[in-house]
Amino acid sequence: MHTDWKNLFEELWNQYRTVTPSAEKIHQLLGESQGREIVNDHIALRTFNIHPVGLDALAQHFLALGYHPGGEYHFKAKKLFARHYEHPAPGAPKVFISELLVDQCSPALQTIVHELVSHVSTENVKAKDFLYSGRHWELNYETYQALLKESEYAAWTAAWGYRANHFTVSVNHLEQFNSVQAVNDLLKAHGYTINGSGGEVKGSPDDLLEQSSTMADRVPMLFADGEHLIPSCFYEFALRYPKPDTGELYRGFVAASADRIFESTNATG
Repeated sequence: MHTDWKNLFEELWNQYRTVTPSAEKIHQLLGESQGREIVNDHIALRTFNIHPVGLDALAQHFLALGYHPGGEYHFKAKKLFARHYEHPAPGAPKVFISELLVDQCSPALQTIVHELVSHVSTENVKAKDFLYSGRHWELNYETYQALLKESEYAAWTAAWGYRANHFTVSVNHLEQFNSVQAVNDLLKAHGYTINGSGGEVKGSPDDLLEQSSTMADRVPMLFADGEHLIPSCFYEFALRYPKPDTGELYRGFVAASADRIFESTNATG
């Protein structure tokens, strides 16, 4: 496993940007080219609750680097469970890991996912590069579409495997913006599509967290039976508010908002 969280996030970023061409452009748009550092609030990872690839197995990579568990989140309609992790070091991004509760899905989906995961060994999961190792199984487009009909999450995870599903710009650290809406307005003016599920800005100052995200880039994916354009990854934006009792910025997540953020990878065609 990695010995330095900075190195791990660098590898995750390098893999993420290869299938998220908008990421570099948005970085420049938000001022990185003018020498302002873009601070990453958190990343998210997706998996299945099946041995050996369950949430806890992925989390081991972060626990070994000094991360500790934060809040837990339940998404009943999407059949997902998630937990976030934090690191005591200033500037260390948070990590949001979710897993599909496969046993709550249809027998057909369970059969497909168990077959896919059978190609992953415990040794694979413990490998230093597992979190950015991509797909460990062959997948044909017909199977992807079958998963998509029941669970967009399952289809995305089957297609993309292990990688950061998104990175998140900390709006708190953007000198020229003081609201998520202002970031959204700039992005829309440059042709980017904002996830409008539940409103473009999810959450509120009362929730201590506001979030928005682009819709995922659509890029060519090579399936066993040919190449098809499918949604890859997206970029998120988060503004955190101080807790009334301590004045410290809220570090958790809001389940209702995260539920809508998941839909940033929805296939539209």
